[in-house]
Parts: sequence; C-alpha cells; structure tokens
Amino acid sequence: MYKTIVRPLLFRIPPESAHHLSITGLKMISKIPGATTLLNKATTLTDPVLEREVFGIKFPNPVGIAAGFDKQAELFEQLANLGFGFVEIGTITPKGQPGNPSPRLFRLPKDKALINRMGFNNIGVDAAIAHLKKRKTNIIVGGNIGKNTTTPNDKASDDYLFCFTKLFDHVDYFVVNVSCPNISDLHELQDRKSLTELLLVLQQANRRKEKPKPVLLKVSPDLNNPQLDEVIQMVKETGIDGVVATNTTVSRQHLTTDKHVVEKIGNGGLSGLPLKDRSTEVIRYLSEKSKKAFPIIGVGGIFTPADALEKIKAGADLVQVFTGFIYEGPLIAKRINRELIEKKEELPPVAG
Repeated sequence: MYKTIVRPLLFRIPPESAHHLSITGLKMISKIPGATTLLNKATTLTDPVLEREVFGIKFPNPVGIAAGFDKQAELFEQLANLGFGFVEIGTITPKGQPGNPSPRLFRLPKDKALINRMGFNNIGVDAAIAHLKKRKTNIIVGGNIGKNTTTPNDKASDDYLFCFTKLFDHVDYFVVNVSCPNISDLHELQDRKSLTELLLVLQQANRRKEKPKPVLLKVSPDLNNPQLDEVIQMVKETGIDGVVATNTTVSRQHLTTDKHVVEKIGNGGLSGLPLKDRSTEVIRYLSEKSKKAFPIIGVGGIFTPADALEKIKAGADLVQVFTGFIYEGPLIAKRINRELIEKKEELPPVAG
C-alpha cells in the first residue's frame, strides 16, 4: 500500500512539504483512540535475539531512526510505535535557526537517494527540551548536537557544551555532529586538533556527572583511511563511547540521475542507496582497524534487511535508517528485525 498509493502521492509534492505532511499524519493517527496500539502491533517485533546492550544501554532492537528526521524532537514517540528501537533527534543547536533557504531537499528517485542542504534548521535546545519533557514511552532517544551557523569555530565548543548540558537529563546518549556538509565552516572542526579539544571539553563535563552518558562522534564518508585512523586514535584519546558511520556525502559518483539535473540541484549532502557501499566500507575499516575497540552505529543506504545485515556483519552494533524509511515505508524496521531473527546464527557479537 505504501509503495503503490502513499509514496506516489507524497512524491507528487515537494520533498520538504511531504515530510511535514507525514509528520502531521503520524501525529493525527496517534490521537485516534486505539490507533497507537494497532500500529504498534502491526510494526513491532519483540524477541530476545533483537535485544543488545551497547555503550551501557539496553536496546529492544538494533534498528533506529537517524538524526534529521525528527529535527524538532516532536515525533520520537510516534516513531517508537513503528517498531524502531531508538530515535536520534536533531541536529539540535543552542538557538533555533531557520537553516538554509528553500528549496533545500531534493529527491533522486532513479537512485533511491536524497540531496539535502537543510543547514541545521531546528527550534533550539530549550524548545526541544519542552517536547522531550512530554515523553510518555520508554523509547531510547539520542541527542545529535551541533553549533549555530553564526557561531565562529573558535567558539564552537561553547555551543556543543551548552547543548550537552541542557539536554543531559532528557536524552539517553549524545552524538557530536561535525561532519554535516551543509554548514559552511563545519568541516574545519574535523581537524584532529580542533576535534580532540572539542571532545575533551564534552568529556570533562560528562565525567563530572554522577552517571555519565555515552558520547559518540558522527563521521563523514568522505574521510580517507589516514583520517579514519585519526578517528580511531581520537576515540582512544578522548574516551568517547563510539562512532556513528556515516553522515551524508558530497560525492556525486555513480549516479544514474541525469548529471544536468544533479548539477542544477547544486550543493548538499547525498544520502540513500548510492551511499550504501561507502558507509559499509567505513564501518568495516573502523571495526577491523580498531580491533572492535568501540561500538559503531551504522547508517547509510539501508533499504532492505540484507543491507542492514551487511552493515552488522561489517562491524555495526546498531543501524539507523533515514532515506530508506522514506522510500520503503513504515514497515522497514519490522522487515529488518524479522530478518535478524531468522538469521540470528549469522549475527556477530556486540562491541558493548
């Protein structure tokens, strides 16, 4: 039904409008008496095989929603009723900001991909917290944090620390986002010295807490192997808990969409099926080169259960979907989890 009726209708309107319409639809469904229970039963699988403890958190299943879908921390409970084991909100910045001018989200249906240059549009940390305080389910929520566009890089750590401190009591883990290609100077923070200093600032604040929370780093698929070696070393030096691999890519290689269409779209991060192989390569490299020293959340081009299993076999302990969710529909988590149950003998041990 989704692919034959719902998706064709949504794809007839601009992508960002379709996204807002989907959010409205999910919220409306959740208000219908009994609808949440029925939806949960139709989309959720529960099995001990799916449970995994990663960086001290027990996840009911390893399939989550990547940051960028629930930017405003307004939809995590509705997403919990679609069978996902966790939801990552954001990217959240200290102050609300509109992001880049529209249009800023584009579909590439021939490639099962998206290009976005959203620019960290969000309502700001205080408004996000107001939504999180209304949490009624036990869904695991990650907080993806960034800096405001107007904040210079020499003050970036202040923004990240501000969001970390504010969100600490309201999320279960943190993801430091310095790899988004849609903030003009953000890539400069991926410099080893700058990034190490930023992570150490957050870890110092984290260790002062009675119960520190997991801190992860989201990495770009466009890093080369020496840069990935530096990521491994930074994880060791700073004591952060893991890595999210990967963010969107600036690459436009191997697309079947007409190159003139792609050129007209312009700058932005590419997500979806064209990213699948590269994200898996990064996961495998980080896992093998570090000798499975830290947990990895695998994201990038997951559309099918086989795609998710490939990521897990490459070294991912958890996986996230975004573009695949848009193209495949609300049963994607259930399909993946069913496959993981059926192929439980093939699942590698979790990093922890």
